[in-house]
Amino acid sequence: MKRMLLIIFVLFIVAQFITIKKVDESVDKSLEIKADEQVMSIFKKACYDCHSNEVKYPWYSSIAPFSWVIDDHIKEGRKALNFSIWENYTSDQKSEHIKDIYRTVYAAMPLQSYLWIHNEAELTKEERSLVRDWTKVRPK
Repeated sequence: MKRMLLIIFVLFIVAQFITIKKVDESVDKSLEIKADEQVMSIFKKACYDCHSNEVKYPWYSSIAPFSWVIDDHIKEGRKALNFSIWENYTSDQKSEHIKDIYRTVYAAMPLQSYLWIHNEAELTKEERSLVRDWTKVRPK
């Protein structure tokens, strides 16, 4: 038992040397998605940590294996949609992203695993409706 605990401890220490590269790419506000103040505040509190170049890395993002999971979520989130480069998307891509926002704001986002620690990102029914309404009326 002691040997097993020692092995786990050593592996944990060794894992700390496998770090992630925390990169906050430059943010050109002219490329950022445009929405009214209420919708932007919802995006920033619930979406921007994974879907923008403005990530607020929490303290535990420096501890493996949590850092690896966070890094993966950010990479996957940016690949799916990056609010910081919205104006670089084509009009077809924007339309698809709008449809995705409409669908996922009720079904899947923010991820439950994110909400375990970031309960401030939990969206109310009214906030979800605001975002959905915005997707219906915004110019494509």
